[in-house]
Amino acid sequence: EVQLVESGGGLVQAGGSLRLSCATSGFDFDDYAIAWFRQAPGKQREGVSFISGDDGSTYYADSVQGRFTISSDNAKDTVYLQMNSLKPEDTAVYYCAADIRNWDENSWFWADYDYWGQGTQVTVAS
Repeated sequence: EVQLVESGGGLVQAGGSLRLSCATSGFDFDDYAIAWFRQAPGKQREGVSFISGDDGSTYYADSVQGRFTISSDNAKDTVYLQMNSLKPEDTAVYYCAADIRNWDENSWFWADYDYWGQGTQVTVAS
């Protein structure tokens, strides 16, 4: 059974940091790209960060470039999202998703992803 389990969300003051984790199981971790998406109330789900399964290449949305860092621990089949300099507009439910793919122009299209976690709430207070 494929599982993606996010953790690490919470309430933080603006300017603070959080590290999200996405623990995976049930599939060959090395074959899958993992992406982080987020969805704020009343807004579309948007891609935040992406890491390739084969070579570890990373990509970021413009809104988080320079503040967020995605990484993976292949020994633990876990992907992390380090979020620094958080802003109130980063408030959302954050999801990790898995898909067999290389980075392309559709990698921010959430419906392309096969597997999803349940999400973790991040709230940034001003």
